[in-house]
Amino acid sequence: MIKDIFIDNNIASKFSNPQDKEYIKLTKWLMFFDQKDALNKHNYAHLVVSKKLLEEYNRSALNAKSNTSIPIIIDKLSREGRLIIVSNKQIKDFQALYFTKSVVNKLRCNTEDREHIPLVLLSDRKFGLSLDINFIYDLVNFSGFNVLIRKRPEELPYQ
Repeated sequence: MIKDIFIDNNIASKFSNPQDKEYIKLTKWLMFFDQKDALNKHNYAHLVVSKKLLEEYNRSALNAKSNTSIPIIIDKLSREGRLIIVSNKQIKDFQALYFTKSVVNKLRCNTEDREHIPLVLLSDRKFGLSLDINFIYDLVNFSGFNVLIRKRPEELPYQ
């Protein structure tokens, strides 16, 4: 099983601000990769993203100067083959299959975040971090999937 995680944009901003000890641990976990063990990439952190989420990250971290900002983390993960990019087609296919009229009517998150729901549900572990209560509610209550999404890294067994 791949050690993957979804990190919402509202959490990604925490990487370039002065970090508390739990975000430092999360950042170290994301950044650590032993090149000598490259054949066993699944043992290391992977970040689940889409093109849209990458754009959100870049917009919100536009002036970030920290060496732990989300663009730096993404660059490193990408170079090491640890960035899982869910395609627009995969998102649309998922929505066509699972976003029935009754499901859409029950969703609480905003329209833009509905494209992020498939990222979590298509991921291996279905782990995520977000501060958005409505997005969290929708994921936890999405029928047929077992999701673990929290507001703080220490509340999630991501390692």
